[in-house]
Amino acid sequence: MKFPFLVSAALWSCMIFQCLSAEPVRMSYLDNGQVKVGVDLNLGGAITWLSRGKGENMVNSYDYGRQIQMSYYSGPVPYETAGQKPADHWKHLGWNPVQAGDDFHHGSKVSEHTNDGRIIHVKCTPLQWPLNQVPAECTFETWLELDGVVVKARARLTNARSDKTQFPARLQELPALYANAPYHRVISYTGDRPFTGADPESIPKSPGPHPWSFWMATEQWSALLDAHDQGIGLITPGRISFTGGFAGKPGPNDPHATSTGYLASQAQEILDHNIVFESRFEILPGSLKEIRERAFRQCSQHDLPAWIFSRDRQGWHSQNTIDHGWPIDDLIHFELKESDPQLISPPVFWQADAAPYLTIQAAIKSPHRNATVYWTHLGQPVPGPQDFMEFPIIGDGEYHRYVVKLSDAKSYAGAMIQLRLDPVPEGSEGAWMNLKYLVLSNTPPP
Repeated sequence: MKFPFLVSAALWSCMIFQCLSAEPVRMSYLDNGQVKVGVDLNLGGAITWLSRGKGENMVNSYDYGRQIQMSYYSGPVPYETAGQKPADHWKHLGWNPVQAGDDFHHGSKVSEHTNDGRIIHVKCTPLQWPLNQVPAECTFETWLELDGVVVKARARLTNARSDKTQFPARLQELPALYANAPYHRVISYTGDRPFTGADPESIPKSPGPHPWSFWMATEQWSALLDAHDQGIGLITPGRISFTGGFAGKPGPNDPHATSTGYLASQAQEILDHNIVFESRFEILPGSLKEIRERAFRQCSQHDLPAWIFSRDRQGWHSQNTIDHGWPIDDLIHFELKESDPQLISPPVFWQADAAPYLTIQAAIKSPHRNATVYWTHLGQPVPGPQDFMEFPIIGDGEYHRYVVKLSDAKSYAGAMIQLRLDPVPEGSEGAWMNLKYLVLSNTPPP
Protein backbone atom coordinates (compact mmCIF):
# COMPACT_ATOMS: atom_id res chain seq x y z
CA MET A 1 0.00 0.00 0.00
CA LYS A 2 1.93 3.00 1.28
CA PHE A 3 5.69 2.91 0.72
CA PRO A 4 7.45 6.32 0.63
CA PHE A 5 9.99 5.81 -2.15
CA LEU A 6 10.29 9.54 -2.77
CA VAL A 7 11.08 10.76 0.75
CA SER A 8 14.34 10.26 2.61
CA ALA A 9 14.33 7.92 5.61
CA ALA A 10 15.89 10.59 7.82
CA LEU A 11 13.16 13.11 7.04
CA TRP A 12 10.38 10.58 7.62
CA SER A 13 11.92 9.39 10.89
CA CYS A 14 12.09 13.00 12.11
CA MET A 15 8.48 13.69 11.13
CA ILE A 16 7.26 10.49 12.78
CA PHE A 17 9.10 11.25 16.03
CA GLN A 18 7.62 14.74 16.15
CA CYS A 19 4.10 13.39 15.51
CA LEU A 20 4.27 10.52 17.95
CA SER A 21 5.71 12.71 20.69
CA ALA A 22 3.07 15.42 20.21
CA GLU A 23 0.25 13.45 21.85
CA PRO A 24 0.43 10.78 24.60
CA VAL A 25 -0.07 7.26 23.29
CA ARG A 26 -3.53 5.87 24.12
CA MET A 27 -3.60 2.09 23.79
CA SER A 28 -6.28 -0.53 24.36
CA TYR A 29 -5.16 -4.16 24.78
CA LEU A 30 -6.45 -7.71 24.89
CA ASP A 31 -4.10 -10.26 26.47
CA ASN A 32 -4.94 -13.88 27.26
CA GLY A 33 -1.39 -14.89 28.14
CA GLN A 34 -0.90 -16.49 24.71
CA VAL A 35 -1.41 -13.47 22.48
CA LYS A 36 -1.39 -9.73 23.11
CA VAL A 37 -3.03 -7.32 20.67
CA GLY A 38 -3.25 -3.55 21.04
CA VAL A 39 -4.95 -0.75 19.16
CA ASP A 40 -3.87 2.89 19.18
CA LEU A 41 -6.77 5.21 19.99
CA ASN A 42 -4.85 8.16 18.55
CA LEU A 43 -4.69 6.32 15.20
CA GLY A 44 -8.29 5.35 14.55
CA GLY A 45 -7.97 2.13 16.53
CA ALA A 46 -5.52 0.57 14.08
CA ILE A 47 -3.59 -2.42 15.45
CA THR A 48 -0.12 -1.24 16.45
CA TRP A 49 0.82 -4.11 18.79
CA LEU A 50 0.83 -7.86 18.19
CA SER A 51 2.96 -10.29 20.13
CA ARG A 52 3.01 -13.90 21.18
CA GLY A 53 2.71 -13.92 24.96
CA LYS A 54 5.24 -11.50 26.42
CA GLY A 55 7.27 -11.39 23.21
CA GLU A 56 8.27 -8.41 21.12
CA ASN A 57 5.84 -6.31 19.09
CA MET A 58 5.76 -7.56 15.50
CA VAL A 59 3.77 -4.70 13.89
CA ASN A 60 5.53 -2.08 11.77
CA SER A 61 4.48 1.55 12.35
CA TYR A 62 7.03 3.46 10.27
CA ASP A 63 4.26 5.79 9.09
CA TYR A 64 0.47 5.95 9.34
CA GLY A 65 0.02 3.84 6.20
CA ARG A 66 1.49 0.76 7.91
CA GLN A 67 0.07 -0.95 11.07
CA ILE A 68 -2.66 -3.60 10.69
CA GLN A 69 -5.67 -1.65 9.54
CA MET A 70 -8.59 -0.98 7.24
CA SER A 71 -7.95 0.72 3.89
CA TYR A 72 -10.46 1.11 1.05
CA TYR A 73 -10.43 2.43 -2.51
CA SER A 74 -12.94 3.98 -4.89
CA GLY A 75 -13.23 6.81 -7.40
CA PRO A 76 -12.66 9.34 -8.61
CA VAL A 77 -9.00 8.88 -9.56
CA PRO A 78 -7.31 11.13 -8.64
CA TYR A 79 -9.41 12.21 -5.67
CA GLU A 80 -9.46 15.94 -4.92
CA THR A 81 -11.47 17.77 -2.27
CA ALA A 82 -11.31 20.69 0.16
CA GLY A 83 -9.15 22.55 -2.35
CA GLN A 84 -6.45 19.86 -2.15
CA LYS A 85 -4.84 17.65 -4.76
CA PRO A 86 -2.77 14.54 -4.03
CA ALA A 87 0.95 14.47 -4.68
CA ASP A 88 1.86 12.96 -8.03
CA HIS A 89 3.03 9.67 -6.49
CA TRP A 90 -0.39 9.17 -4.81
CA LYS A 91 -2.66 10.19 -7.73
CA HIS A 92 -3.38 6.57 -8.63
CA LEU A 93 -4.93 5.87 -5.20
CA GLY A 94 -8.12 7.85 -5.77
CA TRP A 95 -10.55 7.92 -2.84
CA ASN A 96 -8.58 6.18 -0.09
CA PRO A 97 -9.70 6.49 3.55
CA VAL A 98 -7.19 4.93 5.96
CA GLN A 99 -7.89 3.89 9.53
CA ALA A 100 -4.66 5.14 11.14
CA GLY A 101 -4.42 8.55 9.48
CA ASP A 102 -2.95 10.40 6.52
CA ASP A 103 0.36 10.94 4.76
CA PHE A 104 0.83 14.19 6.72
CA HIS A 105 0.92 12.34 10.08
CA HIS A 106 -2.50 13.28 11.34
CA GLY A 107 -4.25 10.46 13.18
CA SER A 108 -7.85 9.46 12.46
CA LYS A 109 -10.25 10.36 15.28
CA VAL A 110 -11.90 7.65 17.37
CA SER A 111 -15.57 8.36 18.15
CA GLU A 112 -16.40 5.15 20.06
CA HIS A 113 -14.31 2.65 22.02
CA THR A 114 -15.19 -0.21 24.34
CA ASN A 115 -13.03 -2.96 25.83
CA ASP A 116 -14.66 -5.45 28.21
CA GLY A 117 -11.59 -7.66 28.39
CA ARG A 118 -13.03 -10.00 25.78
CA ILE A 119 -13.81 -7.79 22.77
CA ILE A 120 -12.37 -4.45 21.64
CA HIS A 121 -14.75 -2.33 19.56
CA VAL A 122 -13.51 0.87 17.92
CA LYS A 123 -15.28 3.32 15.61
CA CYS A 124 -13.47 6.14 13.84
CA THR A 125 -13.72 8.73 11.10
CA PRO A 126 -10.79 7.87 8.80
CA LEU A 127 -8.66 10.38 6.95
CA GLN A 128 -7.98 10.48 3.22
CA TRP A 129 -4.43 9.14 2.97
CA PRO A 130 -3.06 11.39 0.17
CA LEU A 131 -4.55 14.64 1.54
CA ASN A 132 -3.75 16.89 4.51
CA GLN A 133 -6.17 16.31 7.40
CA VAL A 134 -9.26 15.60 5.28
CA PRO A 135 -11.84 13.38 7.03
CA ALA A 136 -13.58 10.88 4.76
CA GLU A 137 -17.37 10.77 4.44
CA CYS A 138 -17.56 7.37 6.11
CA THR A 139 -16.89 5.55 9.35
CA PHE A 140 -14.78 2.48 10.11
CA GLU A 141 -15.54 -0.02 12.84
CA THR A 142 -13.50 -2.98 14.04
CA TRP A 143 -14.21 -5.72 16.55
CA LEU A 144 -11.29 -7.80 17.88
CA GLU A 145 -11.38 -10.85 20.13
CA LEU A 146 -8.91 -13.58 21.09
CA ASP A 147 -9.36 -17.29 20.44
CA GLY A 148 -6.33 -19.05 21.89
CA VAL A 149 -3.37 -17.88 19.79
CA VAL A 150 -5.62 -16.20 17.20
CA VAL A 151 -6.92 -12.63 16.85
CA LYS A 152 -10.38 -12.79 15.26
CA ALA A 153 -11.41 -9.56 13.51
CA ARG A 154 -14.55 -8.11 11.99
CA ALA A 155 -14.35 -4.84 10.04
CA ARG A 156 -17.16 -2.57 8.80
CA LEU A 157 -17.16 0.37 6.39
CA THR A 158 -20.25 2.60 6.48
CA ASN A 159 -20.30 5.11 3.65
CA ALA A 160 -22.15 8.44 3.63
CA ARG A 161 -20.60 10.09 0.58
CA SER A 162 -22.15 13.20 -0.94
CA ASP A 163 -20.89 12.06 -4.37
CA LYS A 164 -23.46 9.43 -5.38
CA THR A 165 -21.60 8.25 -8.50
CA GLN A 166 -21.26 4.48 -8.80
CA PHE A 167 -17.54 4.20 -9.42
CA PRO A 168 -15.95 1.05 -10.88
CA ALA A 169 -14.88 -1.74 -8.55
CA ARG A 170 -11.43 -1.40 -6.98
CA LEU A 171 -9.16 -3.84 -5.15
CA GLN A 172 -9.62 -3.46 -1.39
CA GLU A 173 -7.16 -4.31 1.39
CA LEU A 174 -8.95 -6.65 3.82
CA PRO A 175 -6.86 -5.81 5.84
CA ALA A 176 -3.50 -4.15 5.21
CA LEU A 177 -0.89 -5.84 7.45
CA TYR A 178 2.68 -4.60 7.94
CA ALA A 179 5.29 -6.56 9.93
CA ASN A 180 8.80 -5.75 11.12
CA ALA A 181 12.05 -6.49 9.28
CA PRO A 182 12.70 -10.04 10.65
CA TYR A 183 9.59 -11.29 8.84
CA HIS A 184 10.90 -11.09 5.31
CA ARG A 185 9.76 -14.45 3.87
CA VAL A 186 6.34 -14.50 2.17
CA ILE A 187 4.87 -18.01 2.39
CA SER A 188 1.57 -19.41 1.14
CA TYR A 189 0.04 -22.33 -0.75
CA THR A 190 -1.02 -21.59 -4.34
CA GLY A 191 -1.34 -25.09 -5.80
CA ASP A 192 -4.26 -27.15 -7.07
CA ARG A 193 -4.35 -29.59 -4.12
CA PRO A 194 -5.34 -27.40 -1.17
CA PHE A 195 -5.84 -28.96 2.27
CA THR A 196 -4.01 -32.17 1.29
CA GLY A 197 -0.73 -31.38 3.06
CA ALA A 198 1.11 -30.44 -0.12
CA ASP A 199 4.16 -28.26 0.57
CA PRO A 200 3.65 -24.50 0.82
CA GLU A 201 5.91 -22.26 -1.21
CA SER A 202 7.77 -18.97 -1.04
CA ILE A 203 6.10 -16.20 -3.02
CA PRO A 204 8.71 -14.73 -5.39
CA LYS A 205 9.48 -11.04 -5.31
CA SER A 206 7.84 -8.93 -7.97
CA PRO A 207 10.18 -8.59 -11.00
CA GLY A 208 9.30 -4.93 -11.45
CA PRO A 209 10.18 -1.83 -9.42
CA HIS A 210 7.11 -2.24 -7.20
CA PRO A 211 7.92 -4.48 -4.19
CA TRP A 212 4.58 -6.30 -3.98
CA SER A 213 3.55 -9.53 -5.71
CA PHE A 214 0.07 -10.98 -6.35
CA TRP A 215 -1.06 -14.59 -5.93
CA MET A 216 -4.01 -16.92 -5.36
CA ALA A 217 -3.74 -18.56 -1.95
CA THR A 218 -5.93 -21.60 -2.53
CA GLU A 219 -5.86 -22.51 1.19
CA GLN A 220 -7.01 -18.96 2.07
CA TRP A 221 -3.95 -17.97 4.13
CA SER A 222 -0.57 -16.32 3.69
CA ALA A 223 2.22 -15.51 6.13
CA LEU A 224 5.22 -13.28 6.76
CA LEU A 225 7.89 -15.43 8.42
CA ASP A 226 11.45 -15.16 9.70
CA ALA A 227 14.27 -17.63 8.97
CA HIS A 228 12.84 -20.05 11.56
CA ASP A 229 9.27 -20.23 10.19
CA GLN A 230 7.95 -17.90 12.90
CA GLY A 231 5.90 -14.79 12.14
CA ILE A 232 2.38 -13.58 11.35
CA GLY A 233 -0.27 -15.45 9.42
CA LEU A 234 -3.30 -13.83 7.78
CA ILE A 235 -6.25 -16.22 7.38
CA THR A 236 -9.20 -15.13 5.24
CA PRO A 237 -12.01 -17.71 4.99
CA GLY A 238 -13.68 -17.41 1.59
CA ARG A 239 -11.00 -15.21 -0.02
CA ILE A 240 -7.97 -16.46 -1.98
CA SER A 241 -6.62 -13.28 -3.64
CA PHE A 242 -3.54 -11.83 -1.91
CA THR A 243 -0.85 -9.24 -2.42
CA GLY A 244 2.31 -8.65 -0.43
CA GLY A 245 6.05 -8.86 -0.24
CA PHE A 246 9.04 -7.39 1.55
CA ALA A 247 10.56 -3.94 1.01
CA GLY A 248 14.02 -3.05 2.31
CA LYS A 249 16.46 -5.40 4.04
CA PRO A 250 15.88 -8.03 6.72
CA GLY A 251 16.98 -6.67 10.08
CA PRO A 252 16.17 -6.26 13.77
CA ASN A 253 12.66 -6.13 15.18
CA ASP A 254 12.19 -2.36 15.09
CA PRO A 255 8.56 -1.19 14.73
CA HIS A 256 9.72 2.18 13.36
CA ALA A 257 12.24 0.90 10.80
CA THR A 258 11.59 1.57 7.14
CA SER A 259 12.06 -2.10 6.09
CA THR A 260 8.79 -4.01 6.26
CA GLY A 261 6.86 -7.07 5.20
CA TYR A 262 3.36 -6.55 3.82
CA LEU A 263 0.27 -8.70 3.33
CA ALA A 264 -3.26 -7.92 2.23
CA SER A 265 -6.18 -10.13 1.36
CA GLN A 266 -7.88 -8.55 -1.64
CA ALA A 267 -11.36 -8.27 -3.09
CA GLN A 268 -12.58 -6.35 -6.13
CA GLU A 269 -15.55 -4.45 -4.74
CA ILE A 270 -17.90 -1.63 -5.73
CA LEU A 271 -18.19 0.75 -2.76
CA ASP A 272 -21.47 2.60 -3.23
CA HIS A 273 -21.94 6.04 -1.71
CA ASN A 274 -24.17 4.52 1.02
CA ILE A 275 -22.81 0.98 1.33
CA VAL A 276 -22.31 -0.95 4.55
CA PHE A 277 -19.47 -3.35 3.75
CA GLU A 278 -18.13 -5.96 6.17
CA SER A 279 -15.21 -8.37 6.12
CA ARG A 280 -13.72 -10.89 8.52
CA PHE A 281 -10.20 -12.20 8.94
CA GLU A 282 -7.89 -13.84 11.48
CA ILE A 283 -4.34 -12.97 12.52
CA LEU A 284 -2.09 -15.59 14.07
CA PRO A 285 1.33 -14.71 15.50
CA GLY A 286 3.17 -18.01 15.58
CA SER A 287 4.69 -20.79 13.54
CA LEU A 288 3.98 -21.83 9.96
CA LYS A 289 2.60 -25.11 11.33
CA GLU A 290 0.13 -23.30 13.61
CA ILE A 291 -0.97 -20.89 10.88
CA ARG A 292 -1.64 -23.63 8.38
CA GLU A 293 -3.40 -25.89 10.88
CA ARG A 294 -5.73 -23.02 11.82
CA ALA A 295 -6.50 -22.39 8.13
CA PHE A 296 -7.28 -26.09 7.67
CA ARG A 297 -9.81 -25.92 10.51
CA GLN A 298 -11.41 -22.65 9.40
CA CYS A 299 -11.29 -22.88 5.61
CA SER A 300 -11.19 -26.50 4.41
CA GLN A 301 -14.81 -26.79 3.41
CA HIS A 302 -15.82 -28.67 0.29
CA ASP A 303 -18.95 -26.74 -0.70
CA LEU A 304 -19.01 -25.66 -4.32
CA PRO A 305 -19.33 -21.94 -5.08
CA ALA A 306 -22.88 -20.60 -4.90
CA TRP A 307 -23.66 -16.89 -5.20
CA ILE A 308 -27.14 -15.89 -4.02
CA PHE A 309 -27.75 -12.14 -4.20
CA SER A 310 -30.13 -11.78 -1.28
CA ARG A 311 -28.26 -9.06 0.69
CA ASP A 312 -25.07 -8.12 -1.17
CA ARG A 313 -23.10 -8.57 -4.39
CA GLN A 314 -21.35 -11.70 -3.06
CA GLY A 315 -18.06 -10.26 -4.27
CA TRP A 316 -19.16 -9.94 -7.91
CA HIS A 317 -18.40 -6.80 -9.89
CA SER A 318 -19.23 -5.59 -13.38
CA GLN A 319 -17.63 -3.93 -16.36
CA ASN A 320 -19.36 -1.90 -19.07
CA THR A 321 -22.55 -1.81 -17.02
CA ILE A 322 -23.84 -0.46 -13.73
CA ASP A 323 -26.27 -2.00 -11.29
CA HIS A 324 -29.05 -0.40 -9.22
CA GLY A 325 -26.73 0.15 -6.24
CA TRP A 326 -26.96 -0.42 -2.53
CA PRO A 327 -28.90 -1.89 -0.81
CA ILE A 328 -29.18 -5.30 -2.46
CA ASP A 329 -32.51 -7.01 -1.83
CA ASP A 330 -33.01 -10.46 -3.38
CA LEU A 331 -31.52 -9.54 -6.77
CA ILE A 332 -29.14 -7.26 -8.66
CA HIS A 333 -30.56 -5.16 -11.49
CA PHE A 334 -28.16 -4.37 -14.36
CA GLU A 335 -28.64 -1.92 -17.20
CA LEU A 336 -27.36 -3.53 -20.40
CA LYS A 337 -26.90 -0.44 -22.56
CA GLU A 338 -23.14 -0.37 -23.12
CA SER A 339 -21.01 -2.49 -25.41
CA ASP A 340 -19.94 -5.90 -24.06
CA PRO A 341 -21.40 -5.87 -20.51
CA GLN A 342 -19.59 -8.31 -18.21
CA LEU A 343 -20.27 -9.69 -14.72
CA ILE A 344 -17.20 -11.10 -12.96
CA SER A 345 -17.11 -13.38 -9.93
CA PRO A 346 -14.70 -13.08 -7.01
CA PRO A 347 -11.71 -15.44 -7.16
CA VAL A 348 -12.59 -18.77 -5.56
CA PHE A 349 -11.12 -22.25 -5.94
CA TRP A 350 -12.92 -25.30 -7.32
CA GLN A 351 -12.19 -28.35 -9.46
CA ALA A 352 -14.07 -28.49 -12.76
CA ASP A 353 -14.89 -32.19 -12.51
CA ALA A 354 -16.67 -31.54 -9.19
CA ALA A 355 -18.88 -28.85 -10.73
CA PRO A 356 -19.99 -29.73 -14.26
CA TYR A 357 -23.24 -27.71 -14.02
CA LEU A 358 -23.91 -23.98 -13.66
CA THR A 359 -27.45 -22.85 -12.84
CA ILE A 360 -28.48 -19.21 -13.31
CA GLN A 361 -31.77 -17.63 -12.23
CA ALA A 362 -32.37 -14.36 -14.10
CA ALA A 363 -34.82 -12.20 -15.98
CA ILE A 364 -33.36 -10.66 -19.14
CA LYS A 365 -34.89 -8.02 -21.39
CA SER A 366 -32.98 -7.96 -24.67
CA PRO A 367 -33.37 -8.62 -28.39
CA HIS A 368 -30.37 -10.98 -28.21
CA ARG A 369 -30.86 -14.71 -27.85
CA ASN A 370 -27.50 -15.91 -26.46
CA ALA A 371 -25.39 -15.32 -23.36
CA THR A 372 -21.82 -16.49 -22.69
CA VAL A 373 -20.09 -17.84 -19.60
CA TYR A 374 -16.28 -17.76 -19.33
CA TRP A 375 -13.97 -19.50 -16.84
CA THR A 376 -10.43 -18.82 -15.67
CA HIS A 377 -7.99 -21.60 -14.81
CA LEU A 378 -5.76 -21.46 -11.74
CA GLY A 379 -2.50 -19.87 -12.83
CA GLN A 380 -4.07 -17.78 -15.59
CA PRO A 381 -4.96 -14.08 -15.27
CA VAL A 382 -7.93 -14.21 -17.69
CA PRO A 383 -9.93 -16.83 -19.63
CA GLY A 384 -8.09 -18.48 -22.50
CA PRO A 385 -9.33 -18.36 -26.11
CA GLN A 386 -11.33 -21.61 -25.69
CA ASP A 387 -12.54 -21.01 -22.13
CA PHE A 388 -16.17 -20.13 -22.78
CA MET A 389 -19.58 -21.53 -23.60
CA GLU A 390 -22.59 -19.88 -25.19
CA PHE A 391 -26.10 -20.78 -24.07
CA PRO A 392 -29.56 -19.66 -25.21
CA ILE A 393 -31.54 -17.06 -23.27
CA ILE A 394 -35.12 -15.81 -23.42
CA GLY A 395 -35.18 -12.03 -23.60
CA ASP A 396 -38.81 -11.49 -22.56
CA GLY A 397 -38.07 -9.87 -19.18
CA GLU A 398 -39.50 -12.84 -17.27
CA TYR A 399 -37.58 -15.05 -14.84
CA HIS A 400 -36.07 -18.23 -16.26
CA ARG A 401 -33.69 -20.82 -14.91
CA TYR A 402 -30.75 -21.55 -17.20
CA VAL A 403 -28.79 -24.78 -16.67
CA VAL A 404 -25.44 -24.75 -18.46
CA LYS A 405 -23.52 -28.03 -18.73
CA LEU A 406 -20.00 -26.64 -18.57
CA SER A 407 -18.42 -30.09 -18.80
CA ASP A 408 -19.46 -30.27 -22.46
CA ALA A 409 -16.57 -27.87 -23.16
CA LYS A 410 -13.20 -29.64 -23.42
CA SER A 411 -11.33 -26.73 -21.88
CA TYR A 412 -13.48 -26.83 -18.74
CA ALA A 413 -11.08 -29.12 -16.88
CA GLY A 414 -8.75 -28.87 -13.91
CA ALA A 415 -8.50 -26.23 -11.22
CA MET A 416 -10.66 -23.12 -11.64
CA ILE A 417 -10.66 -19.73 -9.89
CA GLN A 418 -13.22 -17.44 -11.57
CA LEU A 419 -16.35 -17.14 -13.70
CA ARG A 420 -17.49 -14.36 -15.99
CA LEU A 421 -21.01 -13.96 -17.33
CA ASP A 422 -21.73 -11.89 -20.45
CA PRO A 423 -25.55 -11.76 -20.38
CA VAL A 424 -25.76 -10.34 -23.92
CA PRO A 425 -23.16 -10.01 -26.68
CA GLU A 426 -23.90 -6.28 -27.09
CA GLY A 427 -25.85 -3.80 -25.03
CA SER A 428 -28.85 -1.94 -26.39
CA GLU A 429 -31.21 0.80 -25.26
CA GLY A 430 -33.83 -0.54 -22.88
CA ALA A 431 -32.01 -3.83 -22.24
CA TRP A 432 -31.61 -5.02 -18.64
CA MET A 433 -31.19 -8.06 -16.41
CA ASN A 434 -32.34 -9.01 -12.90
CA LEU A 435 -29.94 -11.60 -11.52
CA LYS A 436 -30.93 -13.72 -8.50
CA TYR A 437 -28.24 -16.39 -8.26
CA LEU A 438 -25.53 -18.48 -9.89
CA VAL A 439 -24.79 -21.94 -8.47
CA LEU A 440 -22.18 -24.55 -9.44
CA SER A 441 -23.19 -28.15 -8.81
CA ASN A 442 -22.17 -31.75 -9.35
CA THR A 443 -25.57 -32.80 -10.66
CA PRO A 444 -28.24 -30.95 -12.62
CA PRO A 445 -30.83 -29.23 -10.45
CA PRO A 446 -34.18 -31.03 -10.04
